[in-house]
Amino acid sequence: MSLSAYLSDLSLALDRAAFMRSLGYEPDEWQAAFLQSNAKRVLLNCSRQSGKSTVTAVLALHEAIYRPDALILLLSPSFRQSMELYQKVIDGYMRLDAKSDTDEALATTLRLANGSRIVSLPSSEKTIRGYSGVDLLICDEASRIPDNLFYAVSPMLAVSGGRLIMLSTPFGQRGVYHELWMHSDYQKVQITADQCPRITRQFLESERRTLPNRIFRQEYYCEFLQTDDAVFSYDDIMNLTTDSVEPLFKR
Repeated sequence: MSLSAYLSDLSLALDRAAFMRSLGYEPDEWQAAFLQSNAKRVLLNCSRQSGKSTVTAVLALHEAIYRPDALILLLSPSFRQSMELYQKVIDGYMRLDAKSDTDEALATTLRLANGSRIVSLPSSEKTIRGYSGVDLLICDEASRIPDNLFYAVSPMLAVSGGRLIMLSTPFGQRGVYHELWMHSDYQKVQITADQCPRITRQFLESERRTLPNRIFRQEYYCEFLQTDDAVFSYDDIMNLTTDSVEPLFKR
């Protein structure tokens, strides 16, 4: 490798936004800021079609290329959804200027010559419990991933110190994703549809007239709204709880 090629590659290793541009994608301002962040726990609460899947696919590919022997898991509520995110990874990989002859782009796993793997998984405990030492865990459509699955995958990061990225639109005031958004110290990024340059005002007005108000506000304005079938509101329940009561019996 020539010195100029080495320096160019080094600059991409140090600048994930520049890496995204090298693949032919121009990052939005929020995408560039997200890529430059090294926060260990990140929640992306972003409108439909805002580019959250594309930017996390770029992050996964960057991690695999510049961290030898890295293990990156892509987790989604269904096999179809997991394959959609994985396909974005493959699309980015195919845009690379330099690829090794020993790389393997398999049906659900991308194996690179440096020993790194990007593995796409549906949300089933049986398929994920065997993984350990995860460097990057990306949970797509996180508001729809069952809580018990999140509890099963979170310990994978305990020893490796890996990163967790959860991306989604809201799905009511319920579940781990909502609880983390409301009460955790995770880095939180919210991008509504009117902040996305690719979504026009005319389209949003058309969707506003077409969709039920709750769905429109949830999908495009990232609001955690009360579900239609709830007997008690989330706020009423939270107002009836307290952390100040001491347990009757202590272990």
